[in-house]
Amino acid sequence: MEKLIIEGGHRLHGSISIHGAKNSVLPILAATLLVDGVSEIDNCPRLSDVDASVRILQHLGCDVTAEYPMIAVHPGGTCRTDIPDHLMREMRSSIIFLGALIARYGEAHLSYPGGCELGPRPIDLHLSALRKMGVHIDEKHGHLDCYIEKELHGSDISLSFPSVGATENILLAAVTAKGKTVIRNAAREPEIQDLCHYLNACGANIVRAGEGVLEIEGVPHLHGTSHRILPDRIEAATYMTAAAVTGGTLLLKNIDPPHLAPAVSLLEEAGCHIRVLDGELLIDAPARIRRMRLVHTTPYPGFPTDAAAPFLAAACIASGTSVFIETIFDNRYGYVGELTRFGAHIKAEGRMAVVEGVPSLSGAAVKCTDLRGGAALVIAALAAEGESEITEIQHIFRGYEALSDTLARVGAHIRLEQ
Repeated sequence: MEKLIIEGGHRLHGSISIHGAKNSVLPILAATLLVDGVSEIDNCPRLSDVDASVRILQHLGCDVTAEYPMIAVHPGGTCRTDIPDHLMREMRSSIIFLGALIARYGEAHLSYPGGCELGPRPIDLHLSALRKMGVHIDEKHGHLDCYIEKELHGSDISLSFPSVGATENILLAAVTAKGKTVIRNAAREPEIQDLCHYLNACGANIVRAGEGVLEIEGVPHLHGTSHRILPDRIEAATYMTAAAVTGGTLLLKNIDPPHLAPAVSLLEEAGCHIRVLDGELLIDAPARIRRMRLVHTTPYPGFPTDAAAPFLAAACIASGTSVFIETIFDNRYGYVGELTRFGAHIKAEGRMAVVEGVPSLSGAAVKCTDLRGGAALVIAALAAEGESEITEIQHIFRGYEALSDTLARVGAHIRLEQ
């Protein structure tokens, strides 16, 4: 089993080029099922979740060529409408194939998805929306058998919560459905915008009709296209915290500055000097950062829940007390117990965590509990005095490409061991 060995206390300095966004490439790969012809998707990160999506497409019969960072998909040979349980369990985002299969073939047979254990993440919003669009869904023993009763048609859908996954599934079902679909309280994340850009480039008719409102006029068919995945704002935010905890200076390349605004604001409050350039960001951190008074996760354009864990790790060595409030998931603090092994002072209960910064952390043996929690352990280890060992790192590979190599190039003492 692979593990990371990190000797902390070394200042990071240099430049890092940010990879394509995990949360963008996954729904776009699912969307390639809808088109006639080849889609060439560029800037794809080499991640285990992306590999899982490729395997699902291949299982369905698609011709897939993955030569990272390019993935080419031709769905012409698609001949299946089922996704086996072992593929669904590999990642939470596998549910995004539901809308695409329904739109393309009128039926889908799959199980509930897997992924990180972050508390209940029900897909009821996905299913109720698809039912409004004419999909019959049987739920039995963790499996979904879905088919169109008469025709897939547009509908006026108001989401009780701006769910990213539900918005994506509705979009995929709506682009070739008969008539017009309106999504109210739709998610506004950059990754949703990227999916819309790809679909419109394929011939879809999606327009933004106000804040959180998307209008989709169904079209008869879509054609292949070339598309470049946007930069990963969560990866960028994670490397920003790595600079912050080591008193480092990092130049992040290939970023979209507006997408990082919440992270920039918090780290400036913590005493970091940040300069945003043309597609680049320079962060220069003090010897010890100040507290971040309140970190409150909310849907975009608020602070992203996926970035909260590495920021909480950074707060562990800040001067003062920081408060984190999680509004998206019920069980996002599973990694906190591992952080305390470094000597961090954290009290977590329900959706709130109070972090009392300490002058220093000590190296420890810890294990990842989930993807972003794993990133938090890496950040803590970079800041800690002495050597740390991080196991169960397969979680990290789901969302960060070549993390150890990237950090080593900017001065971290980190190595990957079997």
